[in-house]
Amino acid sequence: MSEDLMERVEKSLDTIRPALMADGGNVELVAVEDGIVKVRLQGACGTCPSALMTLKQGIEVRVKEDCPEIQEVEAV
Repeated sequence: MSEDLMERVEKSLDTIRPALMADGGNVELVAVEDGIVKVRLQGACGTCPSALMTLKQGIEVRVKEDCPEIQEVEAV
């Protein structure tokens, strides 16, 4: 995995963080492996019933727009 890709994913997550933080949550980048971004949802996001929707329709969509080589974002 290239450091460049990891940095680009982190910058993409940075654009989403303010919205997550406004609701008492956050997202931590854990790893990028074989086109899959692994994140840890934190704070309110860890227990929110809408967390999967936020992950797939919010975080994953944004990361894939910013980093087209990413295939999926998953929570660990």
